[in-house]
Amino acid sequence: MILDDFVQRIRDFRAVREQRLSSLKTRADAEAYQAEVRDIIAKAFAPFPQEPCPLNATISWKKQYDGYTVEGVKFQLRPGYFGTGVLYIPDGLEKPAPACLFACGHSTEGKGAGVYQACCIRLVQNGFVVFASDPVQQGERKQYDDIEDQGQAKDLCGAHNVIDRQLRLLGHSMSSWRVWDNKRALDYLLSRPEVDPNHVGMTGNSGGGTLTEWTWVNEPRLTMAAPSCHVTTFLCNVENEEPTDAEQCPTGVMGAGLEMVDLMFARAPLPVILMGQRYDFFDPRGLKEAYEVLRRFYAFFGAEENVQLFIGPCGHGYSPHNQKAMVEFFKKHAGMPQGLADQEPAPVPEEELWVTPKGNVNQDGSLPVYQVISSIADEVAQKRRPPQTAEEWKATLTALLKMPEFPEEPPRFRIPRPGKIGDEPCASFGIEIERNIRAFLMELRPVNGNAFTLEPTPEIKLYLPHQSAEMELTDFAPLREWNPSGPVYALDPRGMGQSAPEDRPGTSFFQSYGKDYMMNSLSNMFGESYFGRRVYDILRTLELLQSLGAQKIEVMARGQGGILACVTAVFSPILSKLELYDVPHSFQEWISSAVVNWPAASYPQDVLLHFDLPELYQFLQPRLTIHSFWNSRMKP
Repeated sequence: MILDDFVQRIRDFRAVREQRLSSLKTRADAEAYQAEVRDIIAKAFAPFPQEPCPLNATISWKKQYDGYTVEGVKFQLRPGYFGTGVLYIPDGLEKPAPACLFACGHSTEGKGAGVYQACCIRLVQNGFVVFASDPVQQGERKQYDDIEDQGQAKDLCGAHNVIDRQLRLLGHSMSSWRVWDNKRALDYLLSRPEVDPNHVGMTGNSGGGTLTEWTWVNEPRLTMAAPSCHVTTFLCNVENEEPTDAEQCPTGVMGAGLEMVDLMFARAPLPVILMGQRYDFFDPRGLKEAYEVLRRFYAFFGAEENVQLFIGPCGHGYSPHNQKAMVEFFKKHAGMPQGLADQEPAPVPEEELWVTPKGNVNQDGSLPVYQVISSIADEVAQKRRPPQTAEEWKATLTALLKMPEFPEEPPRFRIPRPGKIGDEPCASFGIEIERNIRAFLMELRPVNGNAFTLEPTPEIKLYLPHQSAEMELTDFAPLREWNPSGPVYALDPRGMGQSAPEDRPGTSFFQSYGKDYMMNSLSNMFGESYFGRRVYDILRTLELLQSLGAQKIEVMARGQGGILACVTAVFSPILSKLELYDVPHSFQEWISSAVVNWPAASYPQDVLLHFDLPELYQFLQPRLTIHSFWNSRMKP
């Protein structure tokens, strides 16, 4: 239901986009559209630091190989927070040479992965100076090695998503932080006298392909780009149920009406080659469409020849076919002699490229990323002024959660066939919220035993679950003991319980890379709040219950449902009493703890710029009772 709703919304904005692109007739039209795209990009990737800190770069070693040297480099990304990289320099340079910034994909070895070494070696053999740096949580930048229970941060992409969730509480994102890391790597590359700043390309595969595009559109010092196994369409990714890593989901771009390749309009007419693979899970159909769109846009600048397409014969990966196509393209546009060096690259063991003594930059004095984020959160907390009055709270949350308009009429509802939970009868109602989105209301022990009529009494009890109302009506002891002789209502807002998108068998709702994560990411890319839409579902259901006679509603809620209940209570005075179980102490704790396991949809974007949970809990007194807390790992 939710996935199909996003698919339809993407199809809808793509139809509007196609009309807009078809309306462009002149170069001036294209340049005006290009300016709009640049504004969208500036908002999507904000904020970057106002001023870069000193690089404080140090060279740990120099090693000679066949036809080139490699230097190990440690450099500062943010104050106290360091990166690691290796610089490849061709032998016999007599003047500054064209250069390439290499972005690693999602390999645990980072710059030490054999396929990425091969790509860098192929470039240096053909006369390029190349700088390849480790992404966060890869290579020498693993952040959680000293933590016994790494939770959802134990996997590479899981760790990226943990970092992103913490950043979003503060108005940042992994998209922005990863681009900034590449900007600092480019700072170092361009500081070298061996580099010709007039010819600087960037390439990478998979996640490195993503960061090639994202950095390309944010970095005017780059002159050519070659993203591999990344570019397709957002529509293909969503239709194919392809969750993408946190940094691959820049805020608001789909809500602004852009497809993936449209971001590349920002740098037209500079040279770009789009690369993929015939059997890639990033759909080559979308890649071909992206190429045609980009080529049409470049035609307004008379530069169709600056856009090329190459699709290799393999599955996902930076195969030699793609590497050679990239090198040939870069050589052509750097004005270098054509033809490729035919010596096959010989990667070395990962440890041979370690810049730090133990292969971990944190053990060599760098702050871990979670401490850097925590220090930002501390600064924000000192400046924050939380809302004071009821009107201030409503206004703050309306803006923060990007709440949609409320129709004048309460929602319609459907009445599916009743069932049982345990041995007790249960009525079920599908509340039609917006478009095809429904929330699911259950009534345990229906009034008068009638499971086909929604007929609330003036005073009712409503449960908001942590994951699934049906599951918790059976498993959660305080709920089983609540109002044992009368009805209890329970509500699954979108994406929870009965409306949760199905995931692969054997996987958990709480996995860091599943459907719940994916739906939240799509909401972010639409510039919306998945958390806010769940609050909206609850408020619309409350409107319905009120229209049918409810006058006072007591709420019990657990975990995620507890956070939703508190925010809902700001908007709805009909909630006379809130009893919460297993809720977090604060959002700040989710940052001050190195690892947090709460699902991505429970992190309202920017919330810590305005308030934290203790301030909300205080505002809701005396309606609120908290019986128990969970920590950042969702444990007592």
